Amino acid sequence: MPHPAPRYLAAGPRVGLRHFTHADGAEFTARARESKELHHPWLFPPDSASAYSAYAQRLIEDPTKAGFLVCEKADTGAGPDGGGRDGSIAGFININNIVHGAFQCGVLGYGAFAHAAGRGLMGEGLDLVVRHAFGPMRLHRLEINVQPANAASIALARGRGFRLEGFSPDMLFVDGAWRDHERWALTREMRGAG
Repeated sequence: MPHPAPRYLAAGPRVGLRHFTHADGAEFTARARESKELHHPWLFPPDSASAYSAYAQRLIEDPTKAGFLVCEKADTGAGPDGGGRDGSIAGFININNIVHGAFQCGVLGYGAFAHAAGRGLMGEGLDLVVRHAFGPMRLHRLEINVQPANAASIALARGRGFRLEGFSPDMLFVDGAWRDHERWALTREMRGAG
């Protein structure tokens, strides 16, 4: 008798990791709208059905991208704002610009939703993504580009063992201007995975 497919690609004590689906659009966009103040001016996740559909389609079909939803596994102590339900989306972590061959690298982008921010869920989710990237995806290196004033994102990168490798002026076009970014990276060897 066949076994049902596992609900999550990977799971920790409080969160599970799964791929984006088109069916996640309503919850994802509602969370993005609730989180505008938290995200501005660092990132702008899709907050409409059409924007989400195009975004999810790229993550699902493009082999140079892998998108992961960080989902709460059970009641994790959230308040009455709707967080903490089993399976609710706490945030997202994408691996972009995946290059194989001699490089074996990808660039991470991520965001927590407001109801989950500051609860350690994204740190646990990032650990799961790193394990998945260095395991089944067979990547060797992960990079994160962060605007220097984004203290929460830098704390997440540093707290998960990424090292600061440099500074790139006018690196990415974000919120209407070219923004400086710090470059953080982690390799399999640094993580003890290879």
